[in-house]
Amino acid sequence: MDQSRAPLFEALLEHHRRRPVSFHVPGHKSAARQIWTDLDASAHSFFKDVLNIDLTEIAGLDDIHQPEGVIREAEQLAAQCFGAERTFFLVNGSTAGNLAMILAHCGPGDLLIVQRDVHKSVIHGLMLARARAVFVSPLIDERSGLAVGVEPAALKQALDAYPEAKGVLLVRPNYYGMAGDLKALVQLVHASGKPVFVDEAHGAHLGFHEEIPPSALTAGADVVVQSTHKMLRSMTMGSMLHVQGSLAKPGEIRKFLSILQTTSPSYPIMASLDLARRDMHMYGREQIEKGLEAVRLFAAGMSGLPWFELVSDKAGNQAGRIKDPFKVIVADRTGTFSGYSLQSELERRGCMAEMADLRHVLLVFSPFSTYGHAEKLLRAFNRISGDYKLQKKELQNQATNNIGTNLQLNVISSPVSFDAHNGSQPLSLHTVGLTEAEDAVSAEMVVPYPPGVPVLYPGERINGTHIRYLRKLSEAGARFHGVKDAKLQTIEVYFENS
Repeated sequence: MDQSRAPLFEALLEHHRRRPVSFHVPGHKSAARQIWTDLDASAHSFFKDVLNIDLTEIAGLDDIHQPEGVIREAEQLAAQCFGAERTFFLVNGSTAGNLAMILAHCGPGDLLIVQRDVHKSVIHGLMLARARAVFVSPLIDERSGLAVGVEPAALKQALDAYPEAKGVLLVRPNYYGMAGDLKALVQLVHASGKPVFVDEAHGAHLGFHEEIPPSALTAGADVVVQSTHKMLRSMTMGSMLHVQGSLAKPGEIRKFLSILQTTSPSYPIMASLDLARRDMHMYGREQIEKGLEAVRLFAAGMSGLPWFELVSDKAGNQAGRIKDPFKVIVADRTGTFSGYSLQSELERRGCMAEMADLRHVLLVFSPFSTYGHAEKLLRAFNRISGDYKLQKKELQNQATNNIGTNLQLNVISSPVSFDAHNGSQPLSLHTVGLTEAEDAVSAEMVVPYPPGVPVLYPGERINGTHIRYLRKLSEAGARFHGVKDAKLQTIEVYFENS
Protein backbone atom coordinates (compact mmCIF):
# COMPACT_ATOMS: atom_id res chain seq x y z
CA MET A 1 0.00 0.00 0.00
CA ASP A 2 1.14 3.54 -0.70
CA GLN A 3 1.83 5.01 2.75
CA SER A 4 2.57 8.42 1.23
CA ARG A 5 -1.16 8.84 0.59
CA ALA A 6 -3.84 10.14 2.94
CA PRO A 7 -6.93 8.94 1.07
CA LEU A 8 -9.60 10.36 3.37
CA PHE A 9 -7.98 13.77 3.63
CA GLU A 10 -7.40 13.80 -0.13
CA ALA A 11 -11.08 13.02 -0.76
CA LEU A 12 -12.10 15.93 1.48
CA LEU A 13 -9.78 18.28 -0.41
CA GLU A 14 -11.15 17.10 -3.76
CA HIS A 15 -14.71 17.65 -2.58
CA HIS A 16 -13.81 21.17 -1.44
CA ARG A 17 -12.08 21.87 -4.76
CA ARG A 18 -15.28 21.01 -6.70
CA ARG A 19 -17.33 23.30 -4.43
CA PRO A 20 -20.71 21.56 -4.83
CA VAL A 21 -23.71 23.29 -3.26
CA SER A 22 -24.67 21.67 0.03
CA PHE A 23 -28.25 20.60 0.62
CA HIS A 24 -27.20 18.32 3.46
CA VAL A 25 -26.03 18.73 7.04
CA PRO A 26 -24.06 20.32 8.69
CA GLY A 27 -25.90 23.58 8.89
CA HIS A 28 -22.89 25.87 8.48
CA LYS A 29 -22.72 24.81 4.77
CA SER A 30 -18.92 24.85 4.89
CA ALA A 31 -19.04 28.57 5.61
CA ALA A 32 -20.33 29.27 2.07
CA ARG A 33 -21.16 32.80 3.19
CA GLN A 34 -20.24 34.93 6.18
CA ILE A 35 -21.82 33.15 9.15
CA TRP A 36 -19.99 35.07 11.86
CA THR A 37 -21.73 37.83 13.77
CA ASP A 38 -19.94 40.79 15.26
CA LEU A 39 -20.03 38.99 18.59
CA ASP A 40 -18.04 36.00 17.38
CA ALA A 41 -15.94 37.59 14.66
CA SER A 42 -12.80 36.58 16.57
CA ALA A 43 -13.70 32.93 15.94
CA HIS A 44 -13.61 33.39 12.19
CA SER A 45 -9.85 33.05 11.78
CA PHE A 46 -9.86 29.80 13.76
CA PHE A 47 -12.83 28.03 12.17
CA LYS A 48 -13.15 29.32 8.60
CA ASP A 49 -10.77 26.77 7.05
CA VAL A 50 -11.62 23.68 9.06
CA LEU A 51 -15.33 24.12 8.25
CA ASN A 52 -14.48 23.50 4.59
CA ILE A 53 -13.80 19.84 5.42
CA ASP A 54 -16.39 19.49 8.19
CA LEU A 55 -18.65 17.33 6.09
CA THR A 56 -20.85 14.26 6.45
CA GLU A 57 -21.47 10.84 4.86
CA ILE A 58 -22.10 11.94 1.27
CA ALA A 59 -21.03 10.36 -2.01
CA GLY A 60 -17.28 9.84 -2.15
CA LEU A 61 -16.65 10.35 1.56
CA ASP A 62 -17.60 6.88 2.85
CA ASP A 63 -19.21 5.93 6.19
CA ILE A 64 -17.24 5.04 9.33
CA HIS A 65 -19.92 2.54 10.37
CA GLN A 66 -19.76 0.66 7.05
CA PRO A 67 -16.49 1.71 5.41
CA GLU A 68 -16.09 0.62 1.81
CA GLY A 69 -14.15 3.51 0.27
CA VAL A 70 -11.67 6.11 1.49
CA ILE A 71 -12.23 5.47 5.21
CA ARG A 72 -11.66 1.75 4.67
CA GLU A 73 -8.48 2.52 2.73
CA ALA A 74 -7.30 4.90 5.46
CA GLU A 75 -7.92 2.25 8.13
CA GLN A 76 -6.04 -0.35 6.08
CA LEU A 77 -3.07 1.98 5.76
CA ALA A 78 -3.15 2.54 9.53
CA ALA A 79 -3.24 -1.20 10.19
CA GLN A 80 -0.17 -1.70 8.03
CA CYS A 81 1.65 1.24 9.63
CA PHE A 82 1.02 0.23 13.25
CA GLY A 83 1.37 -3.52 12.69
CA ALA A 84 -2.24 -4.68 13.07
CA GLU A 85 -4.38 -7.01 10.98
CA ARG A 86 -7.31 -4.60 11.24
CA THR A 87 -7.70 -1.05 12.49
CA PHE A 88 -10.83 0.92 13.38
CA PHE A 89 -10.89 4.72 13.49
CA LEU A 90 -12.39 6.17 16.68
CA VAL A 91 -13.95 9.64 16.90
CA ASN A 92 -15.10 9.32 20.51
CA GLY A 93 -11.62 8.85 21.92
CA SER A 94 -10.06 5.74 23.45
CA THR A 95 -13.04 5.63 25.80
CA ALA A 96 -15.19 4.29 22.95
CA GLY A 97 -12.48 1.81 22.06
CA ASN A 98 -12.17 0.50 25.61
CA LEU A 99 -15.93 0.13 25.92
CA ALA A 100 -16.21 -1.74 22.62
CA MET A 101 -13.21 -3.94 23.38
CA ILE A 102 -14.80 -5.11 26.63
CA LEU A 103 -18.38 -5.43 25.39
CA ALA A 104 -17.22 -7.48 22.40
CA HIS A 105 -15.57 -10.09 24.62
CA CYS A 106 -17.48 -10.07 27.93
CA GLY A 107 -21.11 -10.61 28.83
CA PRO A 108 -23.18 -10.61 32.04
CA GLY A 109 -21.44 -12.48 34.82
CA ASP A 110 -18.22 -13.02 32.86
CA LEU A 111 -14.92 -12.46 34.62
CA LEU A 112 -12.06 -10.33 33.30
CA ILE A 113 -8.62 -10.06 34.93
CA VAL A 114 -7.83 -6.33 35.02
CA GLN A 115 -4.78 -4.31 35.99
CA ARG A 116 -5.85 -2.26 39.01
CA ASP A 117 -4.67 1.16 37.81
CA VAL A 118 -6.84 1.33 34.69
CA HIS A 119 -8.70 4.33 33.35
CA LYS A 120 -12.29 4.75 34.51
CA SER A 121 -13.55 3.96 30.98
CA VAL A 122 -12.47 0.35 31.53
CA ILE A 123 -14.65 0.18 34.63
CA HIS A 124 -17.54 1.73 32.71
CA GLY A 125 -17.10 -0.95 30.07
CA LEU A 126 -17.33 -3.68 32.71
CA MET A 127 -20.43 -2.01 34.13
CA LEU A 128 -22.11 -1.90 30.72
CA ALA A 129 -21.21 -5.53 30.08
CA ARG A 130 -22.39 -6.43 33.60
CA ALA A 131 -19.13 -8.31 33.90
CA ARG A 132 -16.97 -8.86 36.96
CA ALA A 133 -13.31 -8.00 37.46
CA VAL A 134 -10.45 -9.52 39.39
CA PHE A 135 -7.92 -6.76 39.94
CA VAL A 136 -4.17 -7.32 39.84
CA SER A 137 -2.30 -4.53 41.60
CA PRO A 138 0.86 -3.24 39.92
CA LEU A 139 4.25 -3.31 41.54
CA ILE A 140 4.93 -0.08 43.45
CA ASP A 141 8.40 1.43 43.16
CA GLU A 142 9.71 1.85 46.72
CA ARG A 143 11.60 5.07 46.04
CA SER A 144 9.14 7.07 43.96
CA GLY A 145 5.93 5.42 45.16
CA LEU A 146 4.74 5.12 41.57
CA ALA A 147 3.07 2.12 39.98
CA VAL A 148 5.51 0.34 37.67
CA GLY A 149 3.33 -2.34 36.09
CA VAL A 150 1.97 -5.82 36.67
CA GLU A 151 4.53 -8.48 37.55
CA PRO A 152 4.35 -11.87 35.76
CA ALA A 153 4.10 -13.75 39.08
CA ALA A 154 1.06 -11.72 40.13
CA LEU A 155 -0.63 -12.22 36.79
CA LYS A 156 0.03 -15.97 36.89
CA GLN A 157 -1.49 -16.10 40.36
CA ALA A 158 -4.67 -14.51 39.01
CA LEU A 159 -4.80 -16.80 35.97
CA ASP A 160 -4.36 -19.88 38.14
CA ALA A 161 -7.01 -18.73 40.64
CA TYR A 162 -9.58 -17.76 38.00
CA PRO A 163 -9.26 -20.07 34.98
CA GLU A 164 -12.76 -19.06 33.86
CA ALA A 165 -11.58 -15.50 33.06
CA LYS A 166 -12.36 -14.36 29.53
CA GLY A 167 -9.02 -12.61 29.19
CA VAL A 168 -6.65 -10.05 30.69
CA LEU A 169 -6.84 -6.28 30.33
CA LEU A 170 -3.68 -4.26 30.92
CA VAL A 171 -2.76 -0.59 30.66
CA ARG A 172 0.57 0.24 29.05
CA PRO A 173 2.16 2.64 29.31
CA ASN A 174 0.47 3.96 32.41
CA TYR A 175 -0.17 7.67 32.87
CA TYR A 176 3.40 8.18 34.09
CA GLY A 177 4.92 6.39 31.10
CA MET A 178 5.83 3.10 32.80
CA ALA A 179 5.76 0.43 30.11
CA GLY A 180 7.09 -2.76 31.69
CA ASP A 181 7.89 -6.02 29.87
CA LEU A 182 4.58 -6.62 28.12
CA LYS A 183 5.87 -9.46 25.95
CA ALA A 184 6.40 -11.72 28.96
CA LEU A 185 2.86 -11.00 30.18
CA VAL A 186 1.33 -11.67 26.75
CA GLN A 187 3.15 -15.00 26.47
CA LEU A 188 1.88 -15.97 29.92
CA VAL A 189 -1.74 -15.15 29.06
CA HIS A 190 -1.61 -16.76 25.61
CA ALA A 191 -0.27 -19.95 27.18
CA SER A 192 -3.63 -20.19 28.96
CA GLY A 193 -5.49 -19.68 25.69
CA LYS A 194 -6.83 -16.24 26.61
CA PRO A 195 -6.64 -12.90 24.77
CA VAL A 196 -4.78 -9.82 25.99
CA PHE A 197 -6.48 -6.44 25.74
CA VAL A 198 -4.30 -3.35 26.14
CA ASP A 199 -5.33 0.22 26.85
CA GLU A 200 -2.36 1.89 25.13
CA ALA A 201 -3.94 5.33 25.09
CA HIS A 202 -0.60 6.99 25.78
CA GLY A 203 1.42 4.82 23.39
CA ALA A 204 0.54 5.56 19.77
CA HIS A 205 4.18 6.56 19.22
CA LEU A 206 5.68 3.40 20.72
CA GLY A 207 7.91 1.31 18.49
CA PHE A 208 8.89 4.07 16.06
CA HIS A 209 12.31 4.76 17.65
CA GLU A 210 14.90 2.61 19.40
CA GLU A 211 14.82 4.77 22.55
CA ILE A 212 11.05 4.32 22.90
CA PRO A 213 9.55 1.10 24.30
CA PRO A 214 8.06 -1.34 21.74
CA SER A 215 4.33 -1.23 21.05
CA ALA A 216 1.73 -3.59 22.51
CA LEU A 217 1.07 -4.98 19.02
CA THR A 218 4.75 -5.86 18.69
CA ALA A 219 4.50 -7.65 22.04
CA GLY A 220 1.64 -9.76 20.66
CA ALA A 221 -1.42 -8.17 22.28
CA ASP A 222 -4.71 -9.11 20.62
CA VAL A 223 -6.67 -5.84 20.88
CA VAL A 224 -4.97 -2.49 21.43
CA VAL A 225 -6.59 0.94 21.85
CA GLN A 226 -4.47 4.04 21.20
CA SER A 227 -5.27 7.72 21.67
CA THR A 228 -3.57 8.98 18.54
CA HIS A 229 -4.25 12.52 19.73
CA LYS A 230 -2.31 12.19 23.00
CA MET A 231 1.21 11.74 21.66
CA LEU A 232 0.86 12.13 17.88
CA ARG A 233 -0.79 15.00 16.05
CA SER A 234 -4.33 13.96 15.31
CA MET A 235 -7.09 16.15 16.71
CA THR A 236 -8.43 15.61 20.21
CA MET A 237 -10.79 12.59 20.38
CA GLY A 238 -9.01 10.99 17.40
CA SER A 239 -8.02 7.44 18.38
CA MET A 240 -7.58 3.98 16.88
CA LEU A 241 -8.42 0.42 17.85
CA HIS A 242 -6.08 -2.27 16.47
CA VAL A 243 -6.77 -6.01 16.24
CA GLN A 244 -4.61 -9.02 15.46
CA GLY A 245 -4.71 -12.79 15.97
CA SER A 246 -7.45 -15.40 16.24
CA LEU A 247 -8.42 -14.69 19.88
CA ALA A 248 -9.99 -11.30 19.14
CA LYS A 249 -13.50 -10.74 17.80
CA PRO A 250 -13.31 -7.92 15.23
CA GLY A 251 -16.88 -8.49 14.08
CA GLU A 252 -18.20 -7.97 17.59
CA ILE A 253 -15.95 -4.95 18.03
CA ARG A 254 -17.35 -3.40 14.84
CA LYS A 255 -20.90 -4.05 16.08
CA PHE A 256 -20.34 -2.33 19.41
CA LEU A 257 -18.43 0.58 17.86
CA SER A 258 -21.47 1.15 15.65
CA ILE A 259 -23.58 1.35 18.81
CA LEU A 260 -21.17 3.49 20.84
CA GLN A 261 -19.85 5.94 18.27
CA THR A 262 -21.82 8.89 17.00
CA THR A 263 -23.71 8.60 13.71
CA SER A 264 -22.38 12.08 12.91
CA PRO A 265 -18.62 11.47 13.05
CA SER A 266 -16.25 14.38 12.68
CA TYR A 267 -14.52 14.29 9.31
CA PRO A 268 -11.79 16.71 10.45
CA ILE A 269 -10.97 14.30 13.29
CA MET A 270 -10.94 11.27 10.96
CA ALA A 271 -8.83 13.14 8.41
CA SER A 272 -6.37 14.06 11.15
CA LEU A 273 -6.03 10.35 11.97
CA ASP A 274 -5.25 9.69 8.33
CA LEU A 275 -2.61 12.42 8.34
CA ALA A 276 -1.11 11.37 11.68
CA ARG A 277 -0.60 7.85 10.33
CA ARG A 278 1.06 9.13 7.16
CA ASP A 279 3.23 11.45 9.20
CA MET A 280 4.46 8.67 11.50
CA HIS A 281 5.08 6.18 8.70
CA MET A 282 7.05 8.66 6.61
CA TYR A 283 8.85 10.70 9.26
CA GLY A 284 8.12 9.09 12.64
CA ARG A 285 11.64 8.26 13.74
CA GLU A 286 12.96 11.67 12.66
CA GLN A 287 10.24 13.54 14.53
CA ILE A 288 10.62 11.43 17.67
CA GLU A 289 14.36 12.13 17.63
CA LYS A 290 13.68 15.88 17.49
CA GLY A 291 11.26 15.59 20.41
CA LEU A 292 13.80 13.57 22.40
CA GLU A 293 16.36 16.31 21.84
CA ALA A 294 14.04 18.70 23.70
CA VAL A 295 13.71 16.16 26.54
CA ARG A 296 17.50 15.77 26.73
CA LEU A 297 17.98 19.54 26.83
CA PHE A 298 15.52 19.83 29.71
CA ALA A 299 17.09 16.93 31.65
CA ALA A 300 20.56 18.41 31.21
CA GLY A 301 19.37 21.77 32.50
CA MET A 302 17.64 20.21 35.49
CA SER A 303 20.90 18.50 36.51
CA GLY A 304 21.99 21.95 37.67
CA LEU A 305 18.96 22.10 40.01
CA PRO A 306 19.62 19.04 42.23
CA TRP A 307 16.78 19.92 44.60
CA PHE A 308 14.43 18.72 41.85
CA GLU A 309 14.42 14.99 41.21
CA LEU A 310 13.56 13.47 37.85
CA VAL A 311 12.30 9.92 38.16
CA SER A 312 14.68 7.65 36.26
CA ASP A 313 16.55 4.39 36.62
CA LYS A 314 19.70 6.38 37.49
CA ALA A 315 18.10 7.33 40.80
CA GLY A 316 17.52 3.69 41.71
CA ASN A 317 13.87 3.73 40.72
CA GLN A 318 12.28 0.54 39.44
CA ALA A 319 9.96 3.02 37.74
CA GLY A 320 12.72 3.97 35.31
CA ARG A 321 13.41 0.49 33.97
CA ILE A 322 11.13 0.58 30.92
CA LYS A 323 9.71 4.04 30.58
CA ASP A 324 8.57 6.41 27.88
CA PRO A 325 11.17 9.23 27.95
CA PHE A 326 8.55 11.74 26.84
CA LYS A 327 6.87 11.45 30.25
CA VAL A 328 9.02 13.54 32.61
CA ILE A 329 8.22 13.19 36.31
CA VAL A 330 9.56 15.84 38.69
CA ALA A 331 9.53 15.94 42.51
CA ASP A 332 10.77 18.64 44.89
CA ARG A 333 13.39 17.02 47.14
CA THR A 334 13.25 19.84 49.70
CA GLY A 335 9.62 19.06 50.61
CA THR A 336 8.60 22.68 49.92
CA PHE A 337 6.05 21.75 47.26
CA SER A 338 3.53 18.99 46.84
CA GLY A 339 3.00 17.92 43.25
CA TYR A 340 -0.16 20.03 43.15
CA SER A 341 1.51 23.20 44.42
CA LEU A 342 4.47 22.73 42.08
CA GLN A 343 2.02 22.41 39.20
CA SER A 344 0.42 25.71 40.24
CA GLU A 345 3.83 27.42 40.37
CA LEU A 346 4.60 26.23 36.85
CA GLU A 347 1.23 27.44 35.60
CA ARG A 348 1.87 30.89 37.08
CA ARG A 349 5.00 30.99 34.91
CA GLY A 350 3.26 29.97 31.70
CA CYS A 351 3.95 26.21 31.69
CA MET A 352 0.90 23.95 31.85
CA ALA A 353 1.67 20.50 33.25
CA GLU A 354 -0.33 17.40 32.37
CA MET A 355 -1.18 16.49 35.96
CA ALA A 356 0.12 16.21 39.51
CA ASP A 357 -0.15 13.87 42.45
CA LEU A 358 0.76 14.28 46.09
CA ARG A 359 4.47 14.30 45.35
CA HIS A 360 5.09 14.63 41.61
CA VAL A 361 4.25 16.82 38.68
CA LEU A 362 3.99 15.10 35.30
CA LEU A 363 5.28 16.91 32.23
CA VAL A 364 4.36 15.41 28.86
CA PHE A 365 6.73 16.08 25.97
CA SER A 366 5.95 14.67 22.51
CA PRO A 367 7.66 14.22 19.14
CA PHE A 368 6.54 17.78 18.41
CA SER A 369 8.05 19.44 21.49
CA THR A 370 10.77 21.96 20.70
CA TYR A 371 13.94 23.39 22.18
CA GLY A 372 11.95 26.55 22.86
CA HIS A 373 9.43 24.59 24.95
CA ALA A 374 12.23 22.99 26.99
CA GLU A 375 13.99 26.30 27.53
CA LYS A 376 10.83 28.01 28.79
CA LEU A 377 10.21 25.13 31.20
CA LEU A 378 13.78 25.34 32.50
CA ARG A 379 13.38 29.09 33.08
CA ALA A 380 10.24 28.38 35.09
CA PHE A 381 12.03 25.89 37.34
CA ASN A 382 14.93 28.28 37.76
CA ARG A 383 12.58 31.08 38.78
CA ILE A 384 10.75 28.83 41.24
CA SER A 385 14.13 27.87 42.71
CA GLY A 386 15.17 31.49 43.09
CA ASP A 387 11.84 32.78 44.39
CA TYR A 388 11.70 30.14 47.12
CA LYS A 389 15.49 29.87 47.71
CA LEU A 390 15.34 26.10 47.27
CA GLN A 391 19.10 25.91 46.87
CA LYS A 392 19.45 26.84 50.55
CA LYS A 393 17.10 24.16 51.84
CA GLU A 394 18.02 20.70 53.08
CA LEU A 395 17.38 17.82 50.70
CA GLN A 396 15.38 14.81 51.77
CA ASN A 397 16.87 11.37 51.22
CA GLN A 398 13.75 9.78 49.76
CA ALA A 399 11.03 11.30 47.65
CA THR A 400 8.42 9.42 49.66
CA ASN A 401 9.69 9.88 53.20
CA ASN A 402 6.95 12.35 54.19
CA ILE A 403 3.89 11.31 52.25
CA GLY A 404 3.04 8.26 50.18
CA THR A 405 2.02 8.78 46.58
CA ASN A 406 0.19 5.58 45.83
CA LEU A 407 -2.30 3.23 47.40
CA GLN A 408 -1.01 -0.16 48.56
CA LEU A 409 -3.62 -2.88 48.02
CA ASN A 410 -3.79 -6.67 47.95
CA VAL A 411 -2.00 -8.02 44.89
CA ILE A 412 -5.03 -10.04 43.75
CA SER A 413 -8.55 -8.89 44.59
CA SER A 414 -11.61 -11.05 44.99
CA PRO A 415 -14.10 -10.71 42.09
CA VAL A 416 -15.76 -7.27 41.99
CA SER A 417 -19.21 -7.00 40.42
CA PHE A 418 -19.62 -3.18 40.65
CA ASP A 419 -23.11 -3.79 41.98
CA ALA A 420 -23.35 -3.57 45.75
CA HIS A 421 -26.72 -5.33 45.73
CA ASN A 422 -25.28 -8.60 44.43
CA GLY A 423 -24.37 -9.73 47.95
CA SER A 424 -26.54 -11.71 50.31
CA GLN A 425 -27.03 -8.93 52.87
CA PRO A 426 -29.65 -6.17 52.31
CA LEU A 427 -28.04 -2.75 52.01
CA SER A 428 -29.15 0.82 52.68
CA LEU A 429 -27.73 3.95 51.03
CA HIS A 430 -26.26 6.74 53.19
CA THR A 431 -24.19 9.88 52.73
CA VAL A 432 -21.49 10.06 55.40
CA GLY A 433 -18.30 11.91 56.14
CA LEU A 434 -15.26 10.28 54.55
CA THR A 435 -13.83 9.35 57.95
CA GLU A 436 -17.10 7.59 58.86
CA ALA A 437 -17.06 5.34 55.79
CA GLU A 438 -14.72 2.60 57.02
CA ASP A 439 -16.15 -0.93 56.55
CA ALA A 440 -19.02 0.43 54.42
CA VAL A 441 -19.48 -0.51 50.75
CA SER A 442 -18.79 2.28 48.29
CA ALA A 443 -21.79 3.41 46.24
CA GLU A 444 -19.62 5.69 44.11
CA MET A 445 -16.58 5.38 41.89
CA VAL A 446 -13.97 7.67 43.44
CA VAL A 447 -11.63 8.86 40.70
CA PRO A 448 -8.85 11.42 41.28
CA TYR A 449 -8.63 13.21 37.93
CA PRO A 450 -6.24 13.28 36.28
CA PRO A 451 -5.13 10.58 35.79
CA GLY A 452 -8.64 9.10 35.94
CA VAL A 453 -7.61 5.93 37.78
CA PRO A 454 -10.28 4.86 40.29
CA VAL A 455 -9.29 4.42 43.92
CA LEU A 456 -12.66 2.95 44.90
CA TYR A 457 -15.22 1.14 42.81
CA PRO A 458 -18.97 0.80 43.43
CA GLY A 459 -19.44 -2.40 45.39
CA GLU A 460 -15.95 -2.28 46.93
CA ARG A 461 -15.58 -2.31 50.72
CA ILE A 462 -13.84 0.76 52.13
CA ASN A 463 -10.96 0.29 54.55
CA GLY A 464 -8.76 2.60 56.58
CA THR A 465 -6.04 2.66 53.93
CA HIS A 466 -8.50 4.02 51.37
CA ILE A 467 -9.66 6.73 53.76
CA ARG A 468 -6.17 7.89 54.75
CA TYR A 469 -5.04 8.03 51.13
CA LEU A 470 -8.14 9.89 49.90
CA ARG A 471 -7.87 12.40 52.75
CA LYS A 472 -4.29 13.16 51.70
CA LEU A 473 -5.41 13.71 48.13
CA SER A 474 -8.32 15.92 49.18
CA GLU A 475 -6.20 18.02 51.53
CA ALA A 476 -3.59 18.49 48.78
CA GLY A 477 -6.21 19.84 46.38
CA ALA A 478 -6.96 16.86 44.14
CA ARG A 479 -10.11 16.91 41.98
CA PHE A 480 -12.45 13.93 42.02
CA HIS A 481 -14.78 12.50 39.40
CA GLY A 482 -17.56 9.99 39.97
CA VAL A 483 -18.69 11.45 43.29
CA LYS A 484 -21.42 13.92 44.20
CA ASP A 485 -19.10 15.79 46.56
CA ALA A 486 -16.19 16.88 44.36
CA LYS A 487 -14.15 17.88 47.42
CA LEU A 488 -14.76 14.44 48.94
CA GLN A 489 -15.75 15.68 52.37
CA THR A 490 -18.62 13.21 52.11
CA ILE A 491 -19.16 9.98 50.22
CA GLU A 492 -22.17 7.83 49.36
CA VAL A 493 -21.96 4.33 50.83
CA TYR A 494 -24.03 1.27 51.55
CA PHE A 495 -24.32 -0.14 55.06
CA GLU A 496 -25.54 -3.65 55.70
CA ASN A 497 -28.92 -3.67 57.41
CA SER A 498 -28.91 -5.60 60.65
